[in-house]
Amino acid sequence: MGTTLSLAATYCFCTSAGSLCNSCFGSTGAGSTGRKRAVLLLTLAISAALWFQYSVGPGIVQGTGWVWKTYQTIPGTGKLVLKAWNSGCEQYEGDLLSQCAGNAGVYRPMFLAFLFFIFSAVATRVQPNLNKEAWPAKYAIFCFGLLITMFIPNSPLFTGFFLWTSRIGAAVFVVLQQVILIDVAYNWNDDWVEKSNEADRISYGAGSGWLKAIVGTCVFLYSAALIGIGLLYNSFDNCPENTWVITLTLLGIIAITALQVAGQDGSLLTSSVMSLYAVYLCFSIVSKNPNSSCNPRLGHNDVWGIVIGLTLTFVSLAWTGWAWSAEQRLTVDAVQSTKSMSPASSSPNPDRINLDVPFLDPEGQPATGVVMEQGEGGAPSGTDLWKLNAVMALICCWVAMILTGWGTIEDLNEHQNAANPTAGRVNMAMIGVSQWVAIGLYGWTLLAPQLFPDRDFS
Repeated sequence: MGTTLSLAATYCFCTSAGSLCNSCFGSTGAGSTGRKRAVLLLTLAISAALWFQYSVGPGIVQGTGWVWKTYQTIPGTGKLVLKAWNSGCEQYEGDLLSQCAGNAGVYRPMFLAFLFFIFSAVATRVQPNLNKEAWPAKYAIFCFGLLITMFIPNSPLFTGFFLWTSRIGAAVFVVLQQVILIDVAYNWNDDWVEKSNEADRISYGAGSGWLKAIVGTCVFLYSAALIGIGLLYNSFDNCPENTWVITLTLLGIIAITALQVAGQDGSLLTSSVMSLYAVYLCFSIVSKNPNSSCNPRLGHNDVWGIVIGLTLTFVSLAWTGWAWSAEQRLTVDAVQSTKSMSPASSSPNPDRINLDVPFLDPEGQPATGVVMEQGEGGAPSGTDLWKLNAVMALICCWVAMILTGWGTIEDLNEHQNAANPTAGRVNMAMIGVSQWVAIGLYGWTLLAPQLFPDRDFS
């Protein structure tokens, strides 16, 4: 009886595991785009980065951990792996050496994912159908490549080339993230205003609840931003450079709010979202200051910074997926419904991606929001999938910088000093520039309609 139950349980487990693997790693269907598989691969890369950072890398340079012991049992590989992971970290010892090796561990899977999405962007720009094909082989190549990187020295590929590539890509993504937040915030405001109008059409005055919700959210976000500014002044106001950064951020918040209130376009909800995000970037700048007298958080693990960064990355990834490759809209029926729409109800420009409310209400959007083309056998494919891959490549850079503090090495003991202060200054400058480029972009969305009233900026 026990043997029968064991065989039955084994059969159920194997069947379930096979079904799960086929669902996650198998080839996609005719109406799919491969977006979910790409997101899953990025998730695996982030998971591997965290494992490499806190277990594999420190374990190898310290001679501990089961990964190191496994390589020790293979003749000739132990010394090779140790030499590879010590490369570029020779000047450090103790905790600093472990931190350097941990950072290099983050760069390995994120570099592979970065290459994967760059090649996918190029390939899908030429042939969009390639994004949904051969995923088992893609996963196998990624895992095999991850194994190969164990033997590649940290320097110059990972701690040199990819580190600076990630810094530049992450700075670009900060700006893109602002654009994403601007779009989400505008859509958020428009969605609640439309719900208020619909409620008023049914019963006059019934929509006031939605308007109160908008005002309440604005008050909450602005209050959080101002409290954040106050906390930054209290914690980081020991040096003039920090004071300047915080003050300029406050002036930027006042400027974009004044532009919004003075104009007829934009929304206070959008401005409040941008203001709070600007405060977060301000914290990112001052927390990278390598001077311990200016930065009381120097030498502390920035857990909240990592959590907030990864959360914003998830929001950006979700928005990108819905805006450029929502699978439920990439169907043959969607193409047919597009052709059957009357001129009066169709979009003015059906070949342009419609970014209006894709994130908040994906089910209710017209099919003209995604560019379509017929693939082999009549299967549709999205011609803008390369944009999704390009954004995910930038996300790889952003995640690499979030997990490693933008590539800095900090002493985690009571001395609290930065082992590479030049990198800290560079990181401050890059985040600061991207912050003001992003604030300028939002300011332009408010100012442009006033400067050029004859143009349509919708």
